[in-house]
Amino acid sequence: MKINALFVFSLFLSGCTASVSSLKNIDSPYSKTTVGLSEISSFDIYKDGETLHALVSGLKTQKDKAQTVLYLQSTDEGKHWSAPVEIQNNFSPALASRGNDVQIAAKDENLIAIWQTQGEIPNSGALVSVYSHDAGKTWQAGKNPAVDNLGDQSHADLIADNNGKFHTVWLADPEENGYQSLRYARSLDNGENWQPPLKIDDSSCSCCWNTLAISPNNDLHVLYRDMNPRDMTLLSSSDNGSSWKSKKTVGEFNWHFDGCPHVGGGIAFDKNNAFYASVWTGESSKSGLYTVNSMTNLPVKIGKTATHSDIAVLDNRVVIVWDEMSKNGTGIFSAQSVDNGATWSTPRRLSANDTKSTHPRIIAIENNALILWTEKQPKHLSQWAMTWLD
Repeated sequence: MKINALFVFSLFLSGCTASVSSLKNIDSPYSKTTVGLSEISSFDIYKDGETLHALVSGLKTQKDKAQTVLYLQSTDEGKHWSAPVEIQNNFSPALASRGNDVQIAAKDENLIAIWQTQGEIPNSGALVSVYSHDAGKTWQAGKNPAVDNLGDQSHADLIADNNGKFHTVWLADPEENGYQSLRYARSLDNGENWQPPLKIDDSSCSCCWNTLAISPNNDLHVLYRDMNPRDMTLLSSSDNGSSWKSKKTVGEFNWHFDGCPHVGGGIAFDKNNAFYASVWTGESSKSGLYTVNSMTNLPVKIGKTATHSDIAVLDNRVVIVWDEMSKNGTGIFSAQSVDNGATWSTPRRLSANDTKSTHPRIIAIENNALILWTEKQPKHLSQWAMTWLD
């Protein structure tokens, strides 16, 4: 698998257009983007047509106590980016971190962003939803999809379907059974309002991210970690989110665990509506990262120490990316399969040595892919990095 040179951003709030600069040797020391921020806490990336939309949160200076949320876009597959727009001016600050990231989705000129805010209890709070009808130039406050501003509402994901409806899921405060519940809501007016939320599972893990995906037949799917056992689970809707069914375990490891692993999964669909998922388990005899597809339902192990992951389907291959501890620091790795996930190529390191790189994201662009992550060099703050496969 051919890997291009690593790219670093050079983005500033005062700039008009931002470009990326390349490094010839990905194993050499380098600096990371600030995006106008001194430290990156969280990000999300979303592709709509030919446009990539990015949402980034973090601190402007180390003296700041509240995160700033920025929006930027690229129309040339990530080679150049617009100047960041600060959208958090009049909205509650983000309580965001990797694994509980800020979220963005787009359809044409309409964009929605969602993030968790700080409530009365430390490290918990309600969701905030904002929208733009002018491709991200200006932003307005929307309604909270969870309806109220009480309790803990975290680990949201957000997606837009082909008809312009927006869908979101999140984890809500414990139910009477003591478990977090998985909630869902949709917006039919591009984020100005949300329909009443649905409880689609009343017992889910309380700290793992959820992943929404839409298959080519326009069915809606959410991949999440169930409560007991704590295996990854897929729920699906064929009526635009009005009802959810076909609950399916994705990787039956039968993992029983009383704690928070903080690891979700990735899912992508091919043109025939078959899914490919990347899932992690802590089951002692099977611990590690696996891929599973809906054709065989057989887990294929990627690595014992591999953890946070994402997956994409390209024209003629499937690509998985993940973070993993190694002798050269926590790195971002990638592998590909040309036989529907039955076998995988030798892992290839994408990030530089001696860094703490984590939580990669992958976006399919025709038969190429853009991979993004955050990383921290020794004595430096966490920053944003990206590269292309081909």
